[in-house]
Amino acid sequence: MKRITFLLLFAASSLTVFAQTAWTADKAHTQIKFDVTHMGISTVSGSFVDFDADINTSKEDFSDATFQFTAKTASINTGIEQRDKHLKSADFFDAEQFPEVSFKSTGLEKISDGKYTLAGDLTFHGVTKPVLLDLWYRGTVTNPMNQKKVAGFRVSGNVNRADFDLGAKFPVEVLSEEIQIIADGEFSPAQ
Repeated sequence: MKRITFLLLFAASSLTVFAQTAWTADKAHTQIKFDVTHMGISTVSGSFVDFDADINTSKEDFSDATFQFTAKTASINTGIEQRDKHLKSADFFDAEQFPEVSFKSTGLEKISDGKYTLAGDLTFHGVTKPVLLDLWYRGTVTNPMNQKKVAGFRVSGNVNRADFDLGAKFPVEVLSEEIQIIADGEFSPAQ
């Protein structure tokens, strides 16, 4: 009888782990960044400080995962206050009229172990466009500090700012049309 009780308890605890489908970003270890080329000779980097990111999956390897994030455009940070103010203006993100940047995945295609093509809809500056991004599932580990599961991901890809009517006054000689997006972070099961 004790053995059956133990097996039932073990099965129930396993179901709890595998039934867990929602994962949320650990904001202390997650970044949503971008790079743009300035005058063809240097790279300017920035990030969004205020964001939320979630993953939903029913598989341990995340092969059926859906991803979404939102970021407050007013939280843009390039390390230069004057530039940040300009990026928040109507010349670029128009943070007052369009307060959020968002992404919602629409598909995930496995390329190799841990490597995927992530399809989704990216919205900013009032425009939504489909994009294809590279996803690297870096694995799941147990955090030695709190004994909780942590999964790591890196998402990267390029978007054309003209597709989103972003910085239309600024020619490619000043700012590259391509913007590289890099999101890197850790996610834990939602509680």
